[in-house]
Amino acid sequence: MAETANRVVEAPLVPPSGNSGLLEVFRRRYLLKLLVRRELSARYQGSFLGIFWSYIQPAVRLGMYYVVFAVIMGGRTENHAIHIFAGLVIVHYFTETFGAGTRSIMANKGLIKKMAVPREMFPVASMLVSAYHVVPGMLLLTGFCVALGWSPDLVGVGAALLGFAIVAVLGTALALVFSAANVYFRDFGNIVQTLTQIVTFSVPMIYPYSMVADRFGAAAPYYLLNPVAEAVLLFQRGFWTGTTNDPAATEKTDLPDHLFLIGFAHLGAALVVLVLAQMLFWKLEKKIPERL
Repeated sequence: MAETANRVVEAPLVPPSGNSGLLEVFRRRYLLKLLVRRELSARYQGSFLGIFWSYIQPAVRLGMYYVVFAVIMGGRTENHAIHIFAGLVIVHYFTETFGAGTRSIMANKGLIKKMAVPREMFPVASMLVSAYHVVPGMLLLTGFCVALGWSPDLVGVGAALLGFAIVAVLGTALALVFSAANVYFRDFGNIVQTLTQIVTFSVPMIYPYSMVADRFGAAAPYYLLNPVAEAVLLFQRGFWTGTTNDPAATEKTDLPDHLFLIGFAHLGAALVVLVLAQMLFWKLEKKIPERL
């Protein structure tokens, strides 16, 4: 009995929160689900209309864009309001994932101090909450497109899903890095706000891609190095082009060649960035408890 009591098991020390990063997050899906529910309830706490604000705000944006760009300015493309709104939905998803993900660790520092959880869980939860808030905009976009005679096609659905995947992976990767960096220096929160403002004008949302091709000519493909711009074009292929009188002609004039090839290249690059972001997060998170 004495020998058993004095026996020491030799095993490497591991952090109680796990060390397998994003894989550990999805192993603890139940905890992730609770965290997402907590963020959703906190966002609408004390609100009379609650989730309905997620429908009202996109509808107001669509109405504003229609009045300003389609009625007052005449519109540069057919169904310009849908062209803008299709881009707005995916851009909003990116900026929400990036911005909320950057703030996620600081916003949950009390929980981090009390519980041994993978810290990657907080940016991932922010990405899922942002995806949840995309749904009302998607429903409104679909409804307006159907009213204009649009009907879904497999290629268009694939384009929209590819654009969504690019933004989800890239936004999560950036949120991972910036959430950890924001613990060290709060300036990163302001940097993210600045970057997300730039994104709105660096994608073919308010203006069509055909304007970029006309102005920059042979240099236009460099514009497509922006993954969010590519995601916007994929989303427009999924929704907007089908509302025009001649979708095939619209694709030729307002979408770049090899749209899907470029999209898959961006998705592959985003996955590589996600792996690198995870590695950098592991290095930065070691001192997060001290900084908190």
